[in-house]
Amino acid sequence: MPEDDHTKPLPPDLSYLRSLNAGTERAVRDAEPIGSAHKGAPDEVRTAVQDAARRNDDELVALSHDLHAHPEESFTEHRSVRAVAQLLEQHGHEAQVGVGGLETSLVASIGTGRPHVAVLAEYDALPGVGHACGHNIICATAVGAYLAAARVHDRVGGRISLIGTPAEEGGGGKETMARAGVFDDVDAVVMLHPFSHDIAMHPFLGRRQVEMVFHGVAAHASAQPFMGRNALDAAVAAYQGIAALRQHLPSTDRVHGIFTDGGARPNIVPERAALLFYLRSAAPETLRDLAARVAQVANGAAAMTGCGVELHWDPLPPYLPIRFNQTLSARWAVNQEPAGRRALPTGVVPEFLTGSTDLGNLSYRMPAIHPMIAVSEPTVALHTSEFETASGGPAGDRAVRDGAVGLALTAVDYLADAELRDAVHAEFAAAGGPLDVPAYFD
Repeated sequence: MPEDDHTKPLPPDLSYLRSLNAGTERAVRDAEPIGSAHKGAPDEVRTAVQDAARRNDDELVALSHDLHAHPEESFTEHRSVRAVAQLLEQHGHEAQVGVGGLETSLVASIGTGRPHVAVLAEYDALPGVGHACGHNIICATAVGAYLAAARVHDRVGGRISLIGTPAEEGGGGKETMARAGVFDDVDAVVMLHPFSHDIAMHPFLGRRQVEMVFHGVAAHASAQPFMGRNALDAAVAAYQGIAALRQHLPSTDRVHGIFTDGGARPNIVPERAALLFYLRSAAPETLRDLAARVAQVANGAAAMTGCGVELHWDPLPPYLPIRFNQTLSARWAVNQEPAGRRALPTGVVPEFLTGSTDLGNLSYRMPAIHPMIAVSEPTVALHTSEFETASGGPAGDRAVRDGAVGLALTAVDYLADAELRDAVHAEFAAAGGPLDVPAYFD
């Protein structure tokens, strides 16, 4: 073997991926369509919503392309939010920018009183790969849904809002806005997310962050190593302890971390070392338990090396896993059928192919839906350059058109059908009702 072959990593084995894709294809083919026990809005209202949404198709696709061509990262989405506000103004809707303490948030509303349903827009991008999570599509569909639903607000009653929520990619904008009271009078929220499949309810994991900072005693590593306490040894022990912990975690849990500090020079016993971990789990209770177990590992690593440790939790708000609302999600599934989309039920696409979102935090405050809409081939993953290309291509444009109609219909269904609304909130109450999110991890 040539010596330079050792400089390259071995490529991943694709056999498991091929098996996974084959199984998913079979499950998709055999999945039963999702039905709804509720009628939703009257037919004439639904027709008016569909017509209104389709009239805005070109503007919505243009907005999606504009955001895709000018990606802005979390909390810096100034151009993006201006583009949304300008489009709303062209349609006669005034938008308030900079609510809830965030400069790039946005709220527009029509109607008064309750019930109050909000359509949520995200528009932040990722470093390096732009809109590789398709937030340009999330934004355009939300704007389109709001404009279409607003056309019939006088026929369904209540209130419809568009709420632009910055910094989903790690910033937790929704939680910040919720703590500032932006969602206090909102009864339900709807939004969608681009993906490789159409799915009515796809699980997203809760997520916490922890920085472990180990403090040792510096010493000359050759002349007087016995006078030192090695913070890097503590950090390595913690990393290995987390690796051992993984064997005993539920299959849905994820823990991944990096070293952010390992000392200054090899001839100085490191007096500081640090790690950053993301912890993910499928339920609030298991996420809290996972955090406690990780803290025990860090404290144990510090004790065995004679070091101290500081644990810095969640510099930005933690994300809770999504609590599904099946009743409202079923209306989304029915509303996508005219576009030729069959929203798959939970479990058809493997549930572990997922990440985290701050929509989870809102789903424990009020009924919420977060369906997935297909824009790419089944084998294309989020946060890749391939998905970034898809989110700005023809399939992404179709998702903008279809998604705007589906969200608008779901929003007016909620406002117009009292029995549907009662069932939505009964399901939310049966799942545990509102959770005091800020206090949950204190």
